[in-house]
Amino acid sequence: MFNRPKVMGILNVTPDSFSDGGKLKTVSAAVKAAEAMIQAGADILDIGGESTRPGAETVSVKDEIDRTIPIIKELSGVLEKSGFPAKISIDTRKPQVAKAAIKAGAHIWNDVSALTYDDKSVDMAVKLGCPVILMHAQGSPETMQNDPNYEDVISEIRLYLATRIATAVASGISADKITVDPGIGFGKTLEHNLVILRHLSELKDLGCDILLGASRKSYISKIDNSSVEQRLGGSVATALWGANNGADIIRVHDVHETVQALKIWEAING
Repeated sequence: MFNRPKVMGILNVTPDSFSDGGKLKTVSAAVKAAEAMIQAGADILDIGGESTRPGAETVSVKDEIDRTIPIIKELSGVLEKSGFPAKISIDTRKPQVAKAAIKAGAHIWNDVSALTYDDKSVDMAVKLGCPVILMHAQGSPETMQNDPNYEDVISEIRLYLATRIATAVASGISADKITVDPGIGFGKTLEHNLVILRHLSELKDLGCDILLGASRKSYISKIDNSSVEQRLGGSVATALWGANNGADIIRVHDVHETVQALKIWEAING
């Protein structure tokens, strides 16, 4: 039985994201881009106000809220009026931002720190009662690519995520509201990323949905020396690999192309 993964469209409203930083400078531009993703078939719209690319600096809570909340409010109204079933996720490490986002109309908290960045994060997730995405990362965005190393990358990621799931469930977060993300590119070398992809299906043992976020990331250029703008083929190839190996959500910049590829994949698989 083959089930087509959901597609999460990336909507960065930051000046310094690695792929699309600075492109969406107004609320109207961001909402227009989100509407295009919905029309292209996005199931989830992931809105982020702080870049977590390698070397990125931390953004204040106020700046992150100022960047994201007006867009979430506007987009939430658009979705309600249109009847589209797409959901909104807030891509943030900060519980204050997550709280403001859910109040403004977001449905999901996508946290690259797996609710570890702030001591209040787990309690906030419990209070919000929304689905959460817990990602593995080795180190912080400022330093994570300086010298990433593992003895057994898959075993260590699985153990970390299992521990974060256990903490979340023990605190009162329902297990069926948890999605895990192995964190492609977050404190990983090219070989680490490839090992994760080869063994992605092993993370199904954790009992949670899996998100795969590999779109346009630098592991592609380390294979073929491509620029960010030239990584569509590699991104789609990885999305299809993920679909074949247990990914439930694929996080991408290129929604139309990914949705089309997954539709063909689904049709071939019957």
